[in-house]
Amino acid sequence: MLPVGQDAPDFVGDASDGRRVALRELRGRVVVLYFYPASFTPGCTAEARMFRDKHDEIRSLGAEVIGVSTDDLETQRRFAAAEHLPYPLIADPRRAISISYDALWPLVPRDKRVTYVVDEEGVIRAVFRHECIVSLHVTDVLGFLYRHRALLGKLASP
Repeated sequence: MLPVGQDAPDFVGDASDGRRVALRELRGRVVVLYFYPASFTPGCTAEARMFRDKHDEIRSLGAEVIGVSTDDLETQRRFAAAEHLPYPLIADPRRAISISYDALWPLVPRDKRVTYVVDEEGVIRAVFRHECIVSLHVTDVLGFLYRHRALLGKLASP
């Protein structure tokens, strides 16, 4: 995992909603970037649903949510549609984004379950990793966003 305080690596990726998402184009916004092992698996489905269910609250705090896995684009599209996800899922089948964020397992070509919070200037401000208790990712993100409004500058008060 990358450390807090490091610049978040820029990336451009194809998203489930048909866009090409570039991190640099989200400057000025806080980005919650979560990596997950595989679409349609029980833990990843639960995590995606939790981010979906808290999406409005996260957005009200000034942050954007983006999910990334090594799944191909068609799988990401089907998963996003099946779960009614209001945020994009990035397809990373070549693993370039996952490698740049040190999110890949060493012996398995799948992502670890890790979430980064990137501030408006593109600096990593928080890193959360919980492989088994997937609900902690959303809980940790919301707690961090509420506690660090001043650090993150432009975050709106609830």
